[in-house]
Amino acid sequence: MFTHNKKLQYTVRVSEPNPVLASLILEQFGGPQGELAAAMRYFTQALAEDDPGRKDMLLDIATEELSHLEVIGSIVAMLNKGVKGELAEASQTEADLYRSLTQGGDSHTQAILYGGGPALTNSSGVPWTAAYIDTIGDPVCDLRSNIAAEARAKIIYERLINVTDDAGVKEALGFLMTREIAHQKSFEKALYSIEANFPPGKLRGMPEYANLYVNTSQGEGDAEGPWNSGDQWRRMDDVIGGIPVDGGEGDASVGLTTSEQSDLSSFTARTMSNPTANPTTGVDLGQSGSA
Repeated sequence: MFTHNKKLQYTVRVSEPNPVLASLILEQFGGPQGELAAAMRYFTQALAEDDPGRKDMLLDIATEELSHLEVIGSIVAMLNKGVKGELAEASQTEADLYRSLTQGGDSHTQAILYGGGPALTNSSGVPWTAAYIDTIGDPVCDLRSNIAAEARAKIIYERLINVTDDAGVKEALGFLMTREIAHQKSFEKALYSIEANFPPGKLRGMPEYANLYVNTSQGEGDAEGPWNSGDQWRRMDDVIGGIPVDGGEGDASVGLTTSEQSDLSSFTARTMSNPTANPTTGVDLGQSGSA
């Protein structure tokens, strides 16, 4: 059950309307790295979670993300306040109103379709979709994905901060950006509180391949580092000589019944190409008149 506190988690102070900035900030309202996606990702994970500690954490963070959605939506609404009234009351000439709506971004769509209110779209007007939620139902996988999602959201907030000189907007975006850091820390602590957290899942993998680095991009620019060299790694640099890695023939095969093999042989014989034929084709006919 949810209750709503009418006070925002962080006070929104917008210096002046700016519909173009509003359309950019919509990225964190209805975009793939935005607050709605985060809230739905963590809320649905919490519902399926059996560990009481992780369940509580996910519900806490999911609910806070909804409060962040409210903060972002309020920023967008305040930035659109001017054009909302002008559009509704036709207080400007058609030309001036048109210019104010088409300054850039998707601001004209936001004004015409949504009356300046925050829409569940990204900054390009693409509607929010549940396809943004990448939960797979394994806590080790999902926590790693959550950490990456918080990191991506932080970067988007940094970029938004860089495109505005509105001190109040910067301050609110800075708060939201910082909360992404806090959530990332919580998710990392939860991940590493699972002692056997790598590799994900129950199966440990085939040991002869788990520590194999295949150097398939060779030539100038080859580099070494802890990702491909050291005691942990066995390298395969001779791609031609090392493939297939299992020591087999490297072909695909299947066991067929006698009937299946007979049918396949008939089909193959019927559709066999003649390598010595050179038939006239549409391409030849189409080029016959060319110089």
